[in-house]
Amino acid sequence: MAIGILGNALSGLTAFQRSLETTSNNISNANTEGYSRQRVELATRPEQFTGAGYMGNGVEIANITRSYDQFIANQLRSSTSTFNEVNSFFSLSSQIDNIIADESTGLAPAMKSFFDAVDGVANDPASISARQVMLTQAGSLTQQFNTMSARFSDMRKRVNGNLASSVDEVNGFAKSLAELNVKIVADIGRSSGKQMPNELLDQRDALLTKIAEKTDVSFVNQADGSINVFIGKGQPLVLGSYASTLSLQGSSIDVDHKQIVLNGQDISSQLSGGEIYGNLRFRDEMLDPAQQQLGLLATGLAAEFNSTHRSGFDLSGPPASAGLDFFDLGSPSVQVQTTASNAGITANFVAPTPPTLSGVLGSSYRLDVISTAPDMFTLTNLSDNTVTTPLGATDLADPPPATAAINGFNISFSGTLSIGDSFQISPSFNAAASLKVNSAITNPRQIAAGGIAGLPGDNSVALKLAALETKSPMQNGKSSFIQVYGDLVANVGSQTHAASVTKAAQESLLKQAAGAKENISGVNLDEEAANLIKFQNSYQAAAKAVSVANSLFDTLIGAFR
Repeated sequence: MAIGILGNALSGLTAFQRSLETTSNNISNANTEGYSRQRVELATRPEQFTGAGYMGNGVEIANITRSYDQFIANQLRSSTSTFNEVNSFFSLSSQIDNIIADESTGLAPAMKSFFDAVDGVANDPASISARQVMLTQAGSLTQQFNTMSARFSDMRKRVNGNLASSVDEVNGFAKSLAELNVKIVADIGRSSGKQMPNELLDQRDALLTKIAEKTDVSFVNQADGSINVFIGKGQPLVLGSYASTLSLQGSSIDVDHKQIVLNGQDISSQLSGGEIYGNLRFRDEMLDPAQQQLGLLATGLAAEFNSTHRSGFDLSGPPASAGLDFFDLGSPSVQVQTTASNAGITANFVAPTPPTLSGVLGSSYRLDVISTAPDMFTLTNLSDNTVTTPLGATDLADPPPATAAINGFNISFSGTLSIGDSFQISPSFNAAASLKVNSAITNPRQIAAGGIAGLPGDNSVALKLAALETKSPMQNGKSSFIQVYGDLVANVGSQTHAASVTKAAQESLLKQAAGAKENISGVNLDEEAANLIKFQNSYQAAAKAVSVANSLFDTLIGAFR
């Protein structure tokens, strides 16, 4: 009897000691990020048959488990990924919104000041001071275009920096996950698959959440306790003990247009969620279109103003003074996607005469050679992936250079083109950066305000220049310059506002998901304090049973002395 009492009591001492240790561990990790509350699962030992019936045989520790719900953990990761995406997008978009919507430093006041100065010349075309004011305001306007474009370029560099940082972090997390997989498999093997290494599992879940901050992530449990981790639409990041490596590379056409590459493949379009997608979406849906629209405005302003200015005469009056551009825009970029077959090909922008602004859109295009017969191009608008074919172009079989007329601009090719060659055309992308007052205009007398040579008081051309403020030469004749800029401000503002609303909603969902996980996995100090007292009392009772068993042994031994 004493042996049974002692065995039962000792099993209780062990069980309650482990329970106290686990409770103490919970309290110690109450503020540890990612820690899941643990509990000791107790079970009765197999009972023992006696002549009088089955007798209890004490208690044993069946397992030490963590409080964890896979569904809620997945919800938290999904909410984390979505929130970080919209938060990144909003953070960046609000900066663009501040740049273009500023009433004191934006383009709208600069354009108004410039056209007010043009009105001044129209009112007094012989006034040197009025002409000087016009030149000064023109310089201020072009500088504002240049500055805004430079700030957009800085934003692009920031996006690339964010992407590089996120890619490095994901690679580090993936490596750690692969190492944890190895440790978890080994620890599970030591217990023949019966016990789980709870704290290693918590570390693994925390790494999955950190990856979710960067990009959408999913995983599949394996029989040995490891997991295979995937990002995007099933791209493998971690397979058991092997971790893939993400890299950031420039596209084949534009080295500054960074792509997320995995195992040699561009997976940018396959990703969703997280800071990476938030940065990619901001670049593709807001930053690039905004810079295109800004460049479109610069292109339109320069082309229309130059076309009118070339028709006039300056104060010197002779015909030789006519035909001078007021603005210098440079040439839009045409980038060649290099392949083995087109290494010797160059492509250049050729400005149409007269300008055909109504057809020019603020987009980038991809021009693909599909045939060496007439109508051999397809043109893809990269903003919406719409494809236009056929196009007006010369036969590529003719001796070079070949020329393609595309949406208000001309492209001239030198070298031998072949099927499969591809070109990216950005007619307005860098226009705002290169816009300046023509360096040939060295003094205010060279402003062509008159339409009649040798008549200083003639203001006919100046009136036409001033009328450009309200004329609608843009977007198929539907918009004036200020309306194009207003559309840009409105579009960026509406997207930023929508992002703000979405961010607030997703933040609320994230808090709910975090709260649900905390309710299940978090440590409640009041509950743990109560458990300490409970297990302490149980331990003391078991110790008392040991004392009773010892007393019985002493009595039994004394009876035989």
